Order: sequence, then C-alpha cells, then structure tokens
Amino acid sequence: MSRSLLIGLLWLVAPSVGWVQPDNRTILGAGNEFLSAGSFAIRVGQYDEGIRLTELGLKRYHPSIADRSAAYSNLCAAWAAKGEPDTAIPLCDESLELSSNNWRAYNNRSYAYYLKGMYAEATFDLDSAAAINPRARQVGQLRGMINERGLEPRVIMEDHQ
Repeated sequence: MSRSLLIGLLWLVAPSVGWVQPDNRTILGAGNEFLSAGSFAIRVGQYDEGIRLTELGLKRYHPSIADRSAAYSNLCAAWAAKGEPDTAIPLCDESLELSSNNWRAYNNRSYAYYLKGMYAEATFDLDSAAAINPRARQVGQLRGMINERGLEPRVIMEDHQ
C-alpha cells in the first residue's frame, strides 16, 4: 500500500516538473541586457564593444524614451572618450531632444566641446548639467579641466631683427 501511495504522489508531482523554468535568473523589470552590457563596457573603457552593444540594444528592442536618451548619452560619452567629438556631439543632441533634463548628456557634450577647444560651448553645457545635478562629481572635474585650459599662460614672442 505504501508503494501505491508513493507512486500516486509521484504522479501528482510529475506534471508540475514540466512547469519549472529552465533558466533560474531573476529579471527585475523589462531590462534591456544590451543597453546594460553596453553601459558597463563603456564604463570599463571598452568603448568599441560598448558602442556595438548599445546600438544593438537600440535596434533590437523598443526602449522607453528615458532609456533611449540614456543610450544616446552613453554613445556620446564613448565616442568622446575615443577622441571623436564630431561623432559624439550629434548623439548628445539626440539624447537631449528625447530628455532635456539629462545632465549626463549635457556633461558628455561639454566634454566633446572641450576636446574641440570650444570652451564657451563646453562651459554653457556644463552650467546646464550643474543646474540639473549640482552635486555631480563629473561636473566639477570637467569644470576644473576647462578652467585649467583657460588659465594656461600665453606667451607672445616678438621678432627682433
């Protein structure tokens, strides 16, 4: 009798085994793994991989406006970090068209302008970033870099003959 009870219990449990998920990851929210991985790659200095993953995340999914704004800002940051401000600036523009209160996009575009030697534009964007997030460490760092360039001594040589 105990054998038939055991078989009966196994019979009841067996159908529920088919309902177990094969993947035991916990996913919170409607995440976009390409955008997340791209952001991480950019943060650790793997700019080409970060650009590739971020572009995949934008193409394969339909991210929210906030996520698209962040993705374009990340692309801007990666291209600026690669020393290509002319590629970076339109991406920051796109980010800011989607979300005008994205302080990181202002900060990233400011850095791109800084790379081009356009210090007035860089300062304007940096002021916009600071107005949105006055405690951002990156804003203070970039302001120091811009001020340092502005304070470099300029020597005028006279030609004596």
